[in-house]
Amino acid sequence: MNIAIVLIDDHPLTRLGTARLIEHTEGLQVIEQCADIAAVRAWLSRGGRADIALLDRSLPDGDGLSLIAELKHAGIRTIMFTSASSDEDISEAITNGVDGYLLKTTEPDQLVHAIQSVAQGNSMLPTHIMQKLARGELKQDVFNTLSPREREIVELVAQGLPNKTISVRLNLSENTVRNHLSNIMDKLGMKNRVQVATMALKHAK
Repeated sequence: MNIAIVLIDDHPLTRLGTARLIEHTEGLQVIEQCADIAAVRAWLSRGGRADIALLDRSLPDGDGLSLIAELKHAGIRTIMFTSASSDEDISEAITNGVDGYLLKTTEPDQLVHAIQSVAQGNSMLPTHIMQKLARGELKQDVFNTLSPREREIVELVAQGLPNKTISVRLNLSENTVRNHLSNIMDKLGMKNRVQVATMALKHAK
């Protein structure tokens, strides 16, 4: 079954290049392209549905972040695909609940991998971005509401590992890892695993 993708970017050449990459990748399909916020909202109002939105931050009629809640409400997972690379931009996107964050300098194979990973329910924050947010080792007192097992999972999430790898590392089923992550996010008031990883890295010793 194909992963359905909506491209949201006001640059025609960016959309064209990204669409060609996606269409030449087995299992991926672009089902809609939008150049601004108004076009996305019109598409959603017509019952538009997709698995993934590749969303630029800077759009002609506003901030792409304003679409996150509406896309999530429609069951669409979001990857911010942008040139905005400052710590503030990245943190703001994560706070708003994006499922992934990629810079437009990303290699094509990394973009494909991110789409596939996020579609499987994981989150994708590239290592070099995580390193910009990191300040050292995990502070345990920030997570004093978590069990030892939950802390182990948080540390592995902060390393950017997907659920499957975590399950192998800890000898748990993927379903058990998902359940632990759900409990962790509830305890910490987080929306997704990217926020868990970012909190772990930002609250370093």
